[in-house]
Amino acid sequence: MSYSKPMLSLEQTQHAMSVMIAKATQEPDRPVTIAIVDDLGNILSFARMDRCRPGPQKMAMRKAYTCAVSGQDSKDYAERLKGQGRTVAEMGDPMLAAVQGGVAVLDPETGSIMGGIGVSGLAAQEDEDIAKMGLQALGL
Repeated sequence: MSYSKPMLSLEQTQHAMSVMIAKATQEPDRPVTIAIVDDLGNILSFARMDRCRPGPQKMAMRKAYTCAVSGQDSKDYAERLKGQGRTVAEMGDPMLAAVQGGVAVLDPETGSIMGGIGVSGLAAQEDEDIAKMGLQALGL
């Protein structure tokens, strides 16, 4: 028996990061941090705009990680927890973040989790919009 799983390439992640940075730097006075992780939540690519505060730097990683381990966009993950009357603290993983701004990267053929993209520093919807640009740029 053999197994194979789809993985994100360096070329894909660099291209996605370039697209997201190009969008974010159109407003350099509104800095963001962007993280792309693999299916286990390990960092593949990371960028922090100049003068981005420490909070968004951590939160971008947490959003990307949450998407990778849950297989859901972070907004959907937050809504699922809320619907169950649960909090992210109950999950026992301090890296999880139940906030908007992260998107799951799923293989279009199998639906298997390939990773996650997290953006932090702007309003939640703006973070998510940039992350979705990155997802599209992966070319899946």
